[in-house]
Amino acid sequence: MKAAVRGQSVEIREGVRHEIQLACFRIGPEMYALDIMRIKEIIRPQKLTIIPKAPPFVEGVINLRGVVIPVVDLRKRFDQPTATDRKTRVIICSLAGKVLGLVVDDVTEVRRCTRQDIQPPPQFLKGKGADFFLGVCRREDQLVMLLDLDQILSSGEKIGLDSIEAIKSSAAVK
Repeated sequence: MKAAVRGQSVEIREGVRHEIQLACFRIGPEMYALDIMRIKEIIRPQKLTIIPKAPPFVEGVINLRGVVIPVVDLRKRFDQPTATDRKTRVIICSLAGKVLGLVVDDVTEVRRCTRQDIQPPPQFLKGKGADFFLGVCRREDQLVMLLDLDQILSSGEKIGLDSIEAIKSSAAVK
């Protein structure tokens, strides 16, 4: 039996349960999730250094144990008003061989679900931002949007982050 999530075919063998673990978090009133295998750690917000001419949703960079990490505010990325409180967290994750921080309102739980529980994203999602989602997973009475981390930044924005990497590397050498 095969299941498809956004063009990715996943083999499901009879009698074998294929579970994935999703870290669920809030951005505004909505629930989102990331595959836990992409997450390195979850931290409290730290002092940011602003990057001139960065895209508006890039908050700046943080220094986490000697590693300078760009930080993206998902509220800004999803065109929502920004807000921070004591529940705000930064999810440190891997993206194209780089480390990136994602600011979220609250990390709520880690859930296990089978790949069969994940439905393709709604077909009416079109245009800018539609590619951010791999699928939808039901969580009790709520739907959780599964984020496609590779699509959170466009290729041009990823190149911009590479420029930030180059700047901080050259600054470290001096």
